[in-house]
Amino acid sequence: MIAPLRSTVPVPDAVADRIAAQLPPRVQAAIADAAEAGRLLTRCTGPQYAEARELLHQRLARTAKTLAAHDPRLVTRWADLPSLNR
Repeated sequence: MIAPLRSTVPVPDAVADRIAAQLPPRVQAAIADAAEAGRLLTRCTGPQYAEARELLHQRLARTAKTLAAHDPRLVTRWADLPSLNR
């Protein structure tokens, strides 16, 4: 049995790759875009990056909308990005 998406049990990379291969290309692209935006958002930590943070928040919202249209359980939440919860 495959663990649910929000499980604390780690899923091996090979299993995650097989699951991701079953997703449509637009959903795969949205997942990659959300991961990249999350990484970039952690680096924008100053008042001079306010505009960049705003654009990255918009990018995350756009990818969340795409993911929710495919499966509501795939939506990225702030709790999924531990480095942003300070």
